[in-house]
Amino acid sequence: MDRRTFVAAAAAAPFATAVSPVALAQARTYAPATSDWRTFEVVTRLDIANAGPGTRAWIPVPNVNNDWQQSSPSTWSGNLREAALVTDPASGAQMIAVAWSDTEKAPYLEVTSRFRARNRSIDWSRKTRPAAPSDLGDHLKPTALLPTDGIVAKTAASAVSGKTSDLDKARALYDWVVHNTYRDPAVRGCGVGDIKGMLETGNLGGKCADLNALFVGLCRSVGVPARDLYGIRVAKSAFGYKELGAGSTDISKAQHCRAEVWLTDYGWVAMDPADVAKVMRQETSVWIREPRNALVAPVYGALFGAWEGNWMGYNAAHDVALPGSKGAKLGFLMYPQAETRGERVDSLDPDTFKYKITVAA
Repeated sequence: MDRRTFVAAAAAAPFATAVSPVALAQARTYAPATSDWRTFEVVTRLDIANAGPGTRAWIPVPNVNNDWQQSSPSTWSGNLREAALVTDPASGAQMIAVAWSDTEKAPYLEVTSRFRARNRSIDWSRKTRPAAPSDLGDHLKPTALLPTDGIVAKTAASAVSGKTSDLDKARALYDWVVHNTYRDPAVRGCGVGDIKGMLETGNLGGKCADLNALFVGLCRSVGVPARDLYGIRVAKSAFGYKELGAGSTDISKAQHCRAEVWLTDYGWVAMDPADVAKVMRQETSVWIREPRNALVAPVYGALFGAWEGNWMGYNAAHDVALPGSKGAKLGFLMYPQAETRGERVDSLDPDTFKYKITVAA
């Protein structure tokens, strides 16, 4: 289903639909707190079917180093003609860029990334007022898919009406996204992130790259620096939520986009309204429409300021130009990418572009 298609039935349904007693009885705790480091190894194996002249590929690798993730240099192997670690000059995103001989009929590549991660959680009672990073202004700028004017600015202004602090504005926009958008399982991959299209069509269904992008764009439009972080889930949730973690060691379809906002008193703060929507829609067989439901409420509260350390961040890049490619820039870099015969391969098409991502702790 086209992610821009208006889903009439879903839009017509009332938000506060009754929830079954079974769903109500499944209340849990969800309270990520600062934890010990956990070390992971992620291996991405790529194969390109029907390869021809000019076959190239670009594999994102983690380049996040802070107090909740530490990334080690990635390594790679394959029947390659050339390969290099490339850093996007605009965003700092890193990728392994490779090319194969025109005569290679079965191109393959294997990339190994090692990193360690831990939970993060904000202490709202402790105002640290950290120095703003030099690139903070970049996280207020529009991108190709995240405009900050027009309907985006109008929507955000209405949502934050009467709010003056950056914390209050971020909270109002987080709540707006949770209450007005929904998880659409039919959307391919993690979504497109075309927030103007979402608002103009009135189709506010999507996945993480749509819903968190909308949150980020709304924040930027009212002067709150925000960014998407693109990555992949690597382990189960410690709190029993199946939708908030990887289901197995095969994480080929576990990509997930998170978000952060910069608050003057606290610095970069974790956010993830898209995962609230995922729990509401997919944690049980019942589509829960109310975030105050006993199952959803712990997640709704915690994901404004906390994350579990069961996820690997690649980058926070938008409008990414793949080096050596003649194709268009990418809205974001979260999936392996490839080209053959001068054409971009569909990164979500298993018939022409096969990859498997596995994780070991």
